[in-house]
Amino acid sequence: MITQNVTRTSAVRLDSVTKVYGRGASAVRALDGVSVAIPTGSFTAVMGPSGSGKSTFLHCAAGLDRVTSGTASIGDTDLSDMNETQLTRLRRQRVGFVFQSFNLVPALSVRHNIGLPLRLAGRRPDRHAIAAILDRVGLAGKADAHPAELSGGQQQRVAIARALITAPDVVFGDEPTGALDTVTAKEILGLLRTCVDESGQTVVMVTHDPVAASHADTVLFLADGTIVDEMAAPTADRVADRMTHLGAWA
Repeated sequence: MITQNVTRTSAVRLDSVTKVYGRGASAVRALDGVSVAIPTGSFTAVMGPSGSGKSTFLHCAAGLDRVTSGTASIGDTDLSDMNETQLTRLRRQRVGFVFQSFNLVPALSVRHNIGLPLRLAGRRPDRHAIAAILDRVGLAGKADAHPAELSGGQQQRVAIARALITAPDVVFGDEPTGALDTVTAKEILGLLRTCVDESGQTVVMVTHDPVAASHADTVLFLADGTIVDEMAAPTADRVADRMTHLGAWA
């Protein structure tokens, strides 16, 4: 079990988190005593072999799934004490999500896709704010387009804009470049890196790709539901080598 010691405030914190699915002989311990503090304004990648607990880590950290024991926090807010209504409100206001499959609504324009989290939170989308964030993600002039009219990379840029529109405390990425070609993936990772470096955003990204992980400040390595190592200033080669020793590519 590894705990990051940080001087900055923590955007995400897990303290002795265990997550068990099922009961009795069929129970699966997806996370086993995980403790980590992810600093505000940082880019963290989470890696590990299939079945290591990466997705469970993200789901527990983001309040999408309840921990079995221990505590998960966003900032100073302990998620363990919140009911489903409170968790839903927290996710809408303080958490952004970027998925591999984009998850855009086909019938809605780019503008309305981006504004959707605000509407769900009971807030009126501001056209100027949406135009500004479209410019920020390199999609100025695309507000009235629909997802089907955009490339995969452009759709993921819309998804990132949607994740950022509420000014969340943390953006969680679940394999955000997994469906993209190498060149487009590099562009999306550069955009996420810019969100951290220029806007002070916090990004936590689950990925299987050492090249994607090399854009992060820190890589956390999971195996069998525990954090077994971490790497600062990662390079693709160092990450790939560490993953090989975790048994990801036997």
